[in-house]
Amino acid sequence: MSELGGIARLFLRLGATAFGGPAVHIAMLEDEVVRRRAWLSREEFLDLLAATNLIPGPNSTEMAIHVGYRRAGWPGFLVAGACFILPAALIVCALAAAYVRFGRLPAAEGLLWGVRPVIVVIVAQALWVLGRSALRSRPLVVLAGAALALAAAGVHELMLLLGAGLAAALLAGTIRPRAAAMLLPLPLVAAPSATLPGLFLIFLKIGSVLFGSGYVLLAFLRAELVVRLGWLSEAQLLDAVAAGQITPGPLSTTATFVGFLLRGVPGAAVATAGIFLPAFVFVALSGPLVPRLRRSAAAGAFLDGVQVASLALMAVVTWQLAASGVRDLPAALVAVAAAVLLLRFRVNASWLILGGAGLGILRALLS
Repeated sequence: MSELGGIARLFLRLGATAFGGPAVHIAMLEDEVVRRRAWLSREEFLDLLAATNLIPGPNSTEMAIHVGYRRAGWPGFLVAGACFILPAALIVCALAAAYVRFGRLPAAEGLLWGVRPVIVVIVAQALWVLGRSALRSRPLVVLAGAALALAAAGVHELMLLLGAGLAAALLAGTIRPRAAAMLLPLPLVAAPSATLPGLFLIFLKIGSVLFGSGYVLLAFLRAELVVRLGWLSEAQLLDAVAAGQITPGPLSTTATFVGFLLRGVPGAAVATAGIFLPAFVFVALSGPLVPRLRRSAAAGAFLDGVQVASLALMAVVTWQLAASGVRDLPAALVAVAAAVLLLRFRVNASWLILGGAGLGILRALLS
């Protein structure tokens, strides 16, 4: 029971403070479960990250579920995932209620101004630490460089991960890996109106086929909810995605916002359940296989390749975050202060993010 309590406290805190998207969440998770608590070795963490990148769904939520399973079995599996999702879902639901009443989102630019430089530092630090463990040989370094160039050029994330895994297995001289099975989209859901079952099925489908960043989620939502079904306007969709971006926890809680707009609290509940349920299913199916894969020479080499490609994708996200989040001298000073506090004094990343949010709000009030 004490194990489950520790898992619940950790993931409730991360779910309430982890701003910035999957790369930031994974960086904060690495800091908590590898560096501070030693629940996993860095190599085990990288294996789970590689496996997570190969399945659909919100990566940071799936990593939380993996960690819970490794720490406390199936009860930890459920507690970690639920506690990571719940704070964000409740916050987004409250924002949606305010949006329905007032017709707009509360102003959030000031908060984001202070948070963005901090999350750039957190992700860069995690990238450095994980990279030192993953880049164990010259071929892997070369493969990482190639993956970085392809990721920056916009190659699809899944193709990049699978290609890097196959290339690493071939370079290691192991047996040729079998071709990866292609994930087929679920059939279109016939839902002429925004009923609760229709909402659940739409978001279940999206959660089952979603790879990539929040921008990919935006594309899925627009295609389904604006173009095909006409349930939302373009402006409502952008406001829903903004709500996911300005709140902590997984960006997929955008579904919570949409569900509330369409069917109130019940809609928020079924949309949230629909988009996150596949993450639990995919982790349940893949999680127990990760240690076995590492014991196989061919599969282990494949995982090595996926690891370095995952870090390449993370590096591209870090650059994008820096370009959008550190655009003036005050923001750069916030980033430098965060780096000193994180690297020299090992201040917890959650406190750094809260501090950045406070500075951003203070700056907005004074301007």
